[in-house]
Amino acid sequence: MPSNALFYLTRDDMPLVSHADGIYMWDTQGRRYIDGCSGAITCNIGHNHPRVKEAMVRQLDKVAFSYRTQFESQVALDLADRMVELTRGELDKVFFVGSGSEAVESAIKLARQYFVAKGEPQRSRFVSLRPSYHGSTLGALGLTGYEPLEAPYKAITLGSIKVPSPDFYRYEETDIDAHIDAVLKQTESAMLTAGPETLAAFVLEPVGGASTGARMVNQAYLDGIRALCDRFGCLLIMDEVLSGMGRTGEWFAYQHWGVAPDILAMAKGLGSGYYPIAAMMARGDLVETVTDGGGFMHGHTYAGNPLACATGLAVIDAIDEENLIDNTREQGRHLRARLDELADKYGCIGQVRGIGLLQGVELVRDPTTKEPFPADLNAFDILTRLAKQRGLLIYPRRSLNGLRGDHVLITPPLTVTRQQIDDIVELFDDSLAAFETSIAGQEAS
Repeated sequence: MPSNALFYLTRDDMPLVSHADGIYMWDTQGRRYIDGCSGAITCNIGHNHPRVKEAMVRQLDKVAFSYRTQFESQVALDLADRMVELTRGELDKVFFVGSGSEAVESAIKLARQYFVAKGEPQRSRFVSLRPSYHGSTLGALGLTGYEPLEAPYKAITLGSIKVPSPDFYRYEETDIDAHIDAVLKQTESAMLTAGPETLAAFVLEPVGGASTGARMVNQAYLDGIRALCDRFGCLLIMDEVLSGMGRTGEWFAYQHWGVAPDILAMAKGLGSGYYPIAAMMARGDLVETVTDGGGFMHGHTYAGNPLACATGLAVIDAIDEENLIDNTREQGRHLRARLDELADKYGCIGQVRGIGLLQGVELVRDPTTKEPFPADLNAFDILTRLAKQRGLLIYPRRSLNGLRGDHVLITPPLTVTRQQIDDIVELFDDSLAAFETSIAGQEAS
């Protein structure tokens, strides 16, 4: 029997999970589900991977936990070195934490302390996008641009300077180039108004996650943001909690455009759901400035814990040795092509967007006008429930600042095969047909 003591977001009853393997999960009633969203875009190498389980057991036989001020562990040193290699040396310092929110908090604090150590304590403000998602702890929430998540806590968060996120679907300019130019000008204006000398960092997701449904940037935008940061003397922080660790067909999404951040936050796919581990990476000169100034005044109990680091190393080995980056590119192209077919078939799909195995589907009431469904319809929730009834797990959220608009993410594990992509699309196709029937019935009544 489910416990009445446990609570999370809502009172919704969930099936009890029994076991999982690869891209599949089963509940205690024996029903199978395809994990079409890798949980919370987390299980990048799928469930029940033997390499990771063996690595965790080997580490458990040695030591599961050691505290960072008392011991260093070889496995933490090895993982840090490996992660520097994944950035091709562009970021050469690593700070381990336990979750994406902690990674973003760490990035905020490092940026702030860097400027304090440099003798620029007036640099205390951050710029971020609306919409966006950066985490649920108070600092990360202050960067987040998603109104329902922000509203209850505005009185106790500092907040950030919010600037428009590029939107290649709903832009009003003549073309995307003009749109990017307009967005960059609005961003520049906001930074000038705030006072460039007060800015610590600009924070963005190179590929959007839950708050935007895989909304994309392009080369011109990232080049423009990098130039603004350099001109105003602030840092560029990229949040790759969701898009990192192979999800987009590169180890990190920023590598598609070759615009490196000064600080990078990552989580989710690093532990791939097997054990909580996340990390902040930074340029060495930033870290040295902070450590030379008395040390980084920040830390968590589980930072660099050996079991977590052994898990992360095994995940990276699996992605590397099983060529899952290449598989992500190949299967991502196939998934996108199949989703585009569904967009041609169903009027409720306004846009398919994303890269690799990070694909978003935006739902609309009218594909010509791009009119969203009424917010009180909760279209994203209807489609997600219909998919789950058919044995497919997808990840829903609202697209327009959390207040309206609907999208779902389809982000299967990087181990997914072509046939499994087809199975996912077949179930999603059936779900969309039921969705359109359900919506038509509700609007007729």
